Amino acid sequence: MFSKPLKDAIPSRKKRKKKVGLPPGTLIYTGDKVKEKPKIKITDYNEEIYDFQEMTEIQRDLTKIEDKLIRWIDIYGLVEVKVIEEIGRQFSLHPLVLEDILSPNQRPKLEDYGSYIFVVIKKLVWNQDDNEFEYEQISLILGKNYVISFQERDTNLFGPIYERIQVPKGRVRLMFADYLFYILIDIIIDNYFIVLEKVGEEIEDMEDLLIKNPEPETLQLIYRLKRSSLELRKSIWPIREVINKLQREQSNLIRDELQIYLRDIYDHIFRISDLLENYRDIIFGMLDMYLSSVSNRMNDIMKVLTIISTIFIPISFLAGFYGMNFRYMPELVQPFAYPILITIMASIALVMLYFFKRKKWI
Repeated sequence: MFSKPLKDAIPSRKKRKKKVGLPPGTLIYTGDKVKEKPKIKITDYNEEIYDFQEMTEIQRDLTKIEDKLIRWIDIYGLVEVKVIEEIGRQFSLHPLVLEDILSPNQRPKLEDYGSYIFVVIKKLVWNQDDNEFEYEQISLILGKNYVISFQERDTNLFGPIYERIQVPKGRVRLMFADYLFYILIDIIIDNYFIVLEKVGEEIEDMEDLLIKNPEPETLQLIYRLKRSSLELRKSIWPIREVINKLQREQSNLIRDELQIYLRDIYDHIFRISDLLENYRDIIFGMLDMYLSSVSNRMNDIMKVLTIISTIFIPISFLAGFYGMNFRYMPELVQPFAYPILITIMASIALVMLYFFKRKKWI
């Protein structure tokens, strides 16, 4: 298991160089994702009304929202900076917010701008084909009667939410924009459990491999697991601060009724953090386990070689002693000297093997 987007999480040097010396709020997309054409999904709903539109460019004023309607603007693809600029112009978003949206290496954070709340969060998704997790930045903006989400590409993460909104008289249709804001964060965090479950399976397989047959390649896999766990930690731990701050914010955009849902999210992220720390401890313990396994394996090899050497020491002595070419050695002229010497050597080897076996050295 390895996190494929490690290089994707860090902007390329060329794109970072472009921003050097530019004033704050300069809009340049610094990500390395596949350059998809922008896709804008606009969903308007309330208890009785549901309307969905999809477009590739902004053709009207999206701030004109009918009374008692909730609008969700879901934007995929950040390559076209002019789309982000137009959204910022229409909703009066701060230039630094737009800059953060276009810089997908942001640390998860929350900023309250009074008329809207801006949240950066990391999305983790398990890629079944490559057997690894992928992550990318998702930016969310909560307004009085609207929610705007920004993603680098369409992974259908929010597909279940679209299905829930389409259900007449469903909970989403009965609630306000802050509830939509909550369920977007909730589904992102729920995917963390799936990723961590897969990580746990990888750890179990690695432990079995360590016990049965640790190879040099196993050490490389352990280090890859270790690096992936560190990347997970960097993505997950700051979210605790984001959710905690979201609970404490005295904002008119978040109703008191939503606090119980925010506490539930905080409980989830707390459990995820604990689980991740347990996995990290196990992975670090694997390094010791690998070194111990290799050391034990080397000890077994050295024990076998030592036993073989010990057995052959007296045998080599006899062979060397009677291998001397002195003319008057009486044993050399005896007719049964050779078979007797071979018998003595074999007997010594058998006696020593019996002794080692009795001492449980072999």
